Amino acid sequence: MHAFQRLDTKGDHPLRTGVLLPVRDLAVAWTLIILIAALAWVLTVGQARDMGVEPGTMGMALPLFLLLWLAMMAAMMLPSVAPVALTWAKGIGRQSSGAVRALRTTEFLCGYLLVWTAFGLLAYGGLALTGDLVDGNPDAGKWIGAAAFALAGLYQWGPLKDICLRHCRSPMAQLMRYASYRPRLRDLRVGLHHGAYCLGCCWALMVVLIPLGVMNIAAMAAVAALIFLEKLWYRGPQLARVSGVAFLVLAVLAPFQDWLLPGLQGSMTMPM
Repeated sequence: MHAFQRLDTKGDHPLRTGVLLPVRDLAVAWTLIILIAALAWVLTVGQARDMGVEPGTMGMALPLFLLLWLAMMAAMMLPSVAPVALTWAKGIGRQSSGAVRALRTTEFLCGYLLVWTAFGLLAYGGLALTGDLVDGNPDAGKWIGAAAFALAGLYQWGPLKDICLRHCRSPMAQLMRYASYRPRLRDLRVGLHHGAYCLGCCWALMVVLIPLGVMNIAAMAAVAALIFLEKLWYRGPQLARVSGVAFLVLAVLAPFQDWLLPGLQGSMTMPM
């Protein structure tokens, strides 16, 4: 547990990774994270250029969708989850070295990605359902879009969002608790646990990509920026509530404003 003793556990402020990492190590780690996220964005944008913004799964089979989904999650989520990952990796580094450290860090990341892969399965099913509904009745898209915005807006104000956001902003109490667990699969469990909180914090924001378009790069970038600011900006909780109000306004407007629903209409050129 000594690796985490100097960390703030009150949850009043977002995690400050520099408490544990020397400036040089912090710079190297953030550079690597930015490079990985940038490569994920390049892959996602490259795929989006060949696809339109349209309802449903856009003709993708489940394996291809999940691969692209993981690339999207790496692009959108990696910068905001990096402080927690770096903090846990530093704790691993104090207890392990070399190949063992790499294996344990990989185990943590696999646990995190497993959570978002499972959500990707649900997302694929939801997209297939909305695609079928819109194909059967084009007007259904207006109400699907309104429901998606309303769900996101209400969730941003809900207690579960608040609990998960507090954990994501200052997860040290949980990380210290996991530091006392038995070593076997501990890092995988930590990744699963934090991934579950991260999913609880962000899943409703992903739902707005149904009306805005799953492959809408501008919408993805806006959601990624919102997630990053919610977790790391000192006014993140207030921003979550403001965005919730904005989504509720969009829910009211959606049935009457087709431009708010590019992902629930016919194929169209990607906004870049």
